[in-house]
Amino acid sequence: MLRSLTQSLPLSRYRIDRDHAARERPQLFDELAADPEARIIALWRGEVLLADPAAPDAATAPALALLPWASAPADALRVYLGRTLEAEGGVPAGAAITAIVLDDTSGPALEPDVTRWGSPRTLGHRFGDRDAGLAIEALGMANWHATHLFSPRTGNPTVAAKAGWVRVDTETGAELFPRTDAAIIVGITDADDRIVLGSNALWESNRFSLLAGFVEPGESLEAAVVREVFEEAGLRVIDPQYVGSQPWPFPASLMLGFRARLDPAHANDLRPDGTEILDLRWFSRDELAASLGEILLPGRTSIARAIIEDWYGSPLDAP
Repeated sequence: MLRSLTQSLPLSRYRIDRDHAARERPQLFDELAADPEARIIALWRGEVLLADPAAPDAATAPALALLPWASAPADALRVYLGRTLEAEGGVPAGAAITAIVLDDTSGPALEPDVTRWGSPRTLGHRFGDRDAGLAIEALGMANWHATHLFSPRTGNPTVAAKAGWVRVDTETGAELFPRTDAAIIVGITDADDRIVLGSNALWESNRFSLLAGFVEPGESLEAAVVREVFEEAGLRVIDPQYVGSQPWPFPASLMLGFRARLDPAHANDLRPDGTEILDLRWFSRDELAASLGEILLPGRTSIARAIIEDWYGSPLDAP
C-alpha cells in the first residue's frame, strides 16, 4: 500500500488557525488596526515580501516579513489569514495575520529592493511550516480576487467582503466564494518499474516531469488520471492510487497526486500529443540518475518532485 506524501509536501505544511468565525465580524479590520500584536504580510505581482536577511535576528532560511498593521496602505486589498498557533520569529502565539495585496505603486513604495520580494513557487520548500502555509493561502486568495473583479454571472463589478473571503455583486448583492481547480498528477510505472517523464511545450526542451491535467466536470479523480495519460501520452494505465495533495496557487490549483501502472493488455507505445507534450521517455532509476546532467527535473517545491523521489527511493542530487 502506498504511503501518503501529503505531510512531507512543501506547500501542504500549515501552522495557523484560519479562525473562520472572525471573518463574519464586520469591524474585524478595525479591531486588528488597534491590536499591537496584529501583523500583515505583503504580496506584489505574485511574490511575497521577505524578512530582511541583514536583520540581527534573521533566520538562516528565507522567511516572510511580518509587518505591523500600520505598514499597510489604507486602500490595499486585505485578506484575513488567521492566527498563529505558536510564538515564532518575534511574533507571539495568537497573533492575527492579514495579507495585503499591493499594486505597482504601493508595492515598490513599501519595499523598493526587488531582492526582498520572492516567489513561493521557488522558495516554498525553504520556508518554515508557518510561513509556507501563510504564503500559499495569501497567494491563492490574491489570485482569486484578481480574476473575480466582475461577476461571472452578471458582469457587474464586485467588491471584497467578509475579511476578504467573499466578493459581492454591487448590483444584485450575490456573493461569490473562492474556488480551487482540481488537477491530477501521476507517476506511471511499467512492469520493470521504470517511470515515464514528459517534456511540456511551455518548458525548456530538456525539462521533464510527470503527466498532469485538470479534472473535467462529472469526472472522478481516477477517471481523470486514465483519460489525461491516454490523451497526452497514448498510454493506458490501471490501478490509480492516491498518494497525497498539495495546493498550487499558480494560479489556482489543488494538485492531487497519484501513482498508476501501465496496463499490460495494451501495446502502450509512447505517443506525445504534440500540443502539450513534445517528448516522452522511460527512465529506470539508474538511467534517471545518469541523465541529471542532461535533463532538468521539476523544482523541489512541487509535488511532481516528491512523487519522483518517492519512486526513486531517496532525494535526487539536482536543483
